[in-house]
Amino acid sequence: MTTYKALAVSTGYWKPSEDYIANIIHVVRGRVKDGDIVTVSEKAISTASGNIIDENKIKPSLTARFLAKYWTRTIWGCVLGPLCHLRRETIQRLRNYPFREGARHKEVTLQHAGLLQAFMHGSEGGIDGSNLPYSYVSLALTDASKIVQKIHTAIRQTLGRDVTVLIVDTDKTYSLGGFHFTPRPVSFKGIYSNGGVLAYIVGRSLKLKKRATPIAVAGEKLSTEEALRVATIANKARGFGAGRTVWDMAEKFSVSLTQTSWEMLAKIEHKPIVIVRQAERKIFA
Repeated sequence: MTTYKALAVSTGYWKPSEDYIANIIHVVRGRVKDGDIVTVSEKAISTASGNIIDENKIKPSLTARFLAKYWTRTIWGCVLGPLCHLRRETIQRLRNYPFREGARHKEVTLQHAGLLQAFMHGSEGGIDGSNLPYSYVSLALTDASKIVQKIHTAIRQTLGRDVTVLIVDTDKTYSLGGFHFTPRPVSFKGIYSNGGVLAYIVGRSLKLKKRATPIAVAGEKLSTEEALRVATIANKARGFGAGRTVWDMAEKFSVSLTQTSWEMLAKIEHKPIVIVRQAERKIFA
């Protein structure tokens, strides 16, 4: 089995309208070699691309209100949370799920990802508010295959390096033998992605092997298993920036869930790029 080593590269915080491709070129110059795999965070690309929504401007429907007040607090907080082996802290947070902000978030999910995703307790359809300020959330990329090809072409033409580029997300893919599935929408070959909340419940309740999710690749064609391994290695090296969840982020800055600012986030070290390289000795399990 191929073994790898990883280098997480700090870039500063990518705000909307950031020329992230130029930024990638700048920080990997002199660092990448032919054969490397350059992984980039989907959320960072979404934020830089302006693929975000201010949930404070959203009017929730009755369905969204129900999901926030009853489904998340009661079903997830008392039934599905324990069934899926969620952390005690997470379960407590779900039981106290904020109604106003939560209903707006569920409405965004209903509009952009659908009902099966809205039944999730978090990161519904790849929609995520961690490492974003105020009431903003990032949406999953719908054109990841085009974006990853642009990044790959830019590195090859500008730096003359023959690398593979992989866009990855922290949301988990679950594996049962050679069958791989994820709750979130993704089009990576070999990963089934139409189950929504059902996929999450099965994967978590059965304690199946879980790894970070590859979203799109350009360059060398990676097998599904290899892409999952590389995504997971990159995820471990990258860390969680200002926090794994919006709750963690708020606690870090000692503010409410919607009071984190752009300035606060800019003070945190962010590493959206991880260079993964084959190694002769074992680095990760």
